[in-house]
Amino acid sequence: MQGSLCVVGLQEHFIRCAEDTSQRRFCNGERARLKEDAVPSVFPFTSTTSKRRQLVTRIPSQPSICDYQGVQHEIIVESSNDETENLEIELTPDELVSNESVQCTLLGRFSIENIRTDPKAINYYTGFSNYDHFQFFFYCLGPAASDLKNQPTIISPLDQLFLTVIKLRQAKEDYELSLMFEISESTVSKIIVMWINFMYFQLKELDIWPSREIIDKNMPEDFQKKFPTTRVILDATEIPIQKPSDVNAQSITWSSYKHRNTLKTMIGCTPRGAVSFISESFGGSASNRQIIECSNIIKPESNMFLPKDSIMADRGIMVQDLFAPMDVYVNTPTMLKGKSQLEPKDVVRDRRIASKRIHVERVIGLSKTYKILSHPLPSSKCVLGSRIVFVCFSLSNFRKPIVDGYA
Repeated sequence: MQGSLCVVGLQEHFIRCAEDTSQRRFCNGERARLKEDAVPSVFPFTSTTSKRRQLVTRIPSQPSICDYQGVQHEIIVESSNDETENLEIELTPDELVSNESVQCTLLGRFSIENIRTDPKAINYYTGFSNYDHFQFFFYCLGPAASDLKNQPTIISPLDQLFLTVIKLRQAKEDYELSLMFEISESTVSKIIVMWINFMYFQLKELDIWPSREIIDKNMPEDFQKKFPTTRVILDATEIPIQKPSDVNAQSITWSSYKHRNTLKTMIGCTPRGAVSFISESFGGSASNRQIIECSNIIKPESNMFLPKDSIMADRGIMVQDLFAPMDVYVNTPTMLKGKSQLEPKDVVRDRRIASKRIHVERVIGLSKTYKILSHPLPSSKCVLGSRIVFVCFSLSNFRKPIVDGYA
């Protein structure tokens, strides 16, 4: 009897469900849905305030013509009488523009002050370790950095230097920098040219060629044992440039080694890894010997070398005859000169030279973390090519040395 009663009860339940449309959907396995005119109620656990509060206003970031007319924005307002109201307001084009300008103002102009507490960001944009390190370099440029002639006043001198170093470090386009600093593209170009020239002349005043005593004091231990008379390690480097429109310029800057148009510079570093010599930049067709002949490193009146000093260089830099009158020896790997193979002692010597000469290549690699030296230099900046190279290699002296005290 109880079983039959249960069956009868279930039948009555299903009959009642069939009479109601919503219940009938539930019995058929469909998901229950709210009616179109249903309004959510305020639950006891929700907090209410005595004041009406505006939560959110959604405004398109870039309104188009169709957004200006007939666009309604929903604002949710909570009232003290436990009711939720949906108010619809219509914004005019002027209000949309004003709200967007407020949002842009809140974001702020890109500045060194915005990332002064983020050493990783400062290192990424400038190559300096932190804000104090960057500020130290700014003060090293002297008081004239804050009072340059025709200096734009729209951004501070510190941010102007920041913008220029970003250009060197990340090789960003002038247009992108104009968006970051909220200035015109022509102002960006003016700042970059002005500060590269200023840094070039200021850093040129620094005497980066160390004395013999300083070289000996800071020379790594292993270097001191094997090549104690070394004064400088020389090597040439090339930076790519865009193909010039002039045919003669194309011929002068064409590099048969890189198979493209380049600027070529001779770089010298101390045994400890500090940049001590930066020549002027020449076209990629110039040989290593021509660059050295045009520099003041071989001039006796420059007094850059003492008798019995030595230079370490690659096999391609054959300039022993140029330094012989100054009693300076050039250490280069041994040439075969028709031999089938080298003598065992020459092989050991060449390996020792290669292990120490690698320091200048590491210094060049460190300086080329300034990506403007790795990306093709635009034609508009080729006039400043030699000064850009000098500034980038000089900046590497303000960073930590890459050669330890034993190498």
